[in-house]
Amino acid sequence: MPESYGEGMAAIEASHPPEVMLKTVNVILRRVLGTPLGRPLSEFMVLEFTGRKSGRRFSIPVSAHRLDGDLYAVLEAQWKYNFRDGADAQVSHGGRTTTMHGVLLTDRDTVADVVHRLTSGYGAKKAQRMMGMKFPGGRVPSREEWAEAVDRLKIAAIKLTPKA
Repeated sequence: MPESYGEGMAAIEASHPPEVMLKTVNVILRRVLGTPLGRPLSEFMVLEFTGRKSGRRFSIPVSAHRLDGDLYAVLEAQWKYNFRDGADAQVSHGGRTTTMHGVLLTDRDTVADVVHRLTSGYGAKKAQRMMGMKFPGGRVPSREEWAEAVDRLKIAAIKLTPKA
């Protein structure tokens, strides 16, 4: 790792807003994203799905990422495993709610490629905000640094495609 990171510091770290702020913003996003008021908030989406084992309904606001025309959620949260074998979700994004099919991507090289391409497109500053990550070096991490972070932080991607 570059010397500027300091001893033991990784190129990529998870970084999330304070819990109180997240809860407040999430309430607003859940109410607004599926309405015309949600159009300007295209950086976010709400995924509504049923838990694989619990059968419980979830409604989770996440950052929305577009890559090659596809919609992705990138996360390290445990609820991602609900999409392990593929699952349908109601996706509220850009002022509309549509049924989509989500597939969990966990392969190290595949996920590293997706997140590296996203961060390269965003630039370091926007990528950190959009992905809930911190890059101590202040630059877009390399594909190899992303591969290391995918393993260490258990980062995965959910690829969402329109339900046929």
